[in-house]
Amino acid sequence: MIGPVLRARGVVRRFGRARVLAGVDLDVDAGEVVALLGANGAGKTTLLRVLALLLRPNGGALSLFGEDATAAPPALRRRIGWVGHESACYPDLSAAENLAFYARLFEVPDAGARVAELLAWAGLEEAARRPVRTYSRGMSQRLALARALLHRPDLLLMDEPFSGLDRDAATALEERIAALRTAGHAVVFTTHDVERAAPVATRLAILHRGRIAWTHEGQAAHAVIAAAYAAVVVRRA
Repeated sequence: MIGPVLRARGVVRRFGRARVLAGVDLDVDAGEVVALLGANGAGKTTLLRVLALLLRPNGGALSLFGEDATAAPPALRRRIGWVGHESACYPDLSAAENLAFYARLFEVPDAGARVAELLAWAGLEEAARRPVRTYSRGMSQRLALARALLHRPDLLLMDEPFSGLDRDAATALEERIAALRTAGHAVVFTTHDVERAAPVATRLAILHRGRIAWTHEGQAAHAVIAAAYAAVVVRRA
């Protein structure tokens, strides 16, 4: 593939008269991990849903893997992993049944071994046969992460992935993100947890009023991030 995994140019998204995305420009290359920061209502979740092909932009251009993503072709969708605020798992099925179901949808080779691997990674082996509706918030979040990773996506998009995770699970996710980056996958995630974002991100970006208002390449000290956040979000509010 030539060019970035993801390229957004002037992306606009409206809900009625409200313009949530006001012209987003963003490139993400293979092996990059981009953390999106910003206040509530800045448009972070909407942007991720557009990038995941769950929402169509009202304007601008979006390409994934060098192809026009406007029509959201299935071939592009299969290369994306998505973690939203909901687990996207069936509550009356067990974790093992949910992952086996998604493995069939994505035609995952050696599905049984892959499901077992991710159940172990998510710390759900003992609860693997229990209905998902009995899971805690943290367990559901770990299952959602396992589901998104199941088919080894080239582009992983996650909305607040550290939410609900205990320290061990958050550390495991950091390690998985680092492994994906090393293997050449692209990752974009939103977060309010700067302490977790800073060590794993290769780029930090602040979204404000529907636009990328600040970016920083490489790791940044907390003081740098706090100063940027204050300058962009607080002073421009």
